[in-house]
Amino acid sequence: MNELLALINQFRSQPQLCSGRSLSAAPPFAWNGALANAAARHSGDMAVNNFFSHTGSDGSNPGARIAAAGYSFSSWAENIAAGSSDARGTFDQWRTSTSGHCDAMMSAAWTQIGASCVARRGTTYGYYWTLDFGKPR
Repeated sequence: MNELLALINQFRSQPQLCSGRSLSAAPPFAWNGALANAAARHSGDMAVNNFFSHTGSDGSNPGARIAAAGYSFSSWAENIAAGSSDARGTFDQWRTSTSGHCDAMMSAAWTQIGASCVARRGTTYGYYWTLDFGKPR
């Protein structure tokens, strides 16, 4: 996940165009283990149960998973992706997205991230990525 963190922080270091809007550069994210654990839980859930959604198979939402991982937040967000086997391909999916993924990566509202990818053969997408954003209390 070091490569993904580096790609996102390099992206944030310069102004970007996301969904047709100009966004200012933002400070780099710090890695957070609790957010990474929440991301791993969700990526694993999607891979094992062969689905793609922000809602977990148990009905959980990202905020509930992040809190359950022990992260005390004032705000959070989540990007998910599927299909790409590497960090660069996944980053590019989010970077070119018109569904708010690019905006989330550029937002100064969050200061920390954690991410995970789980691969599982025989599933619809094969690779399931989760990127959780947080700002601690």
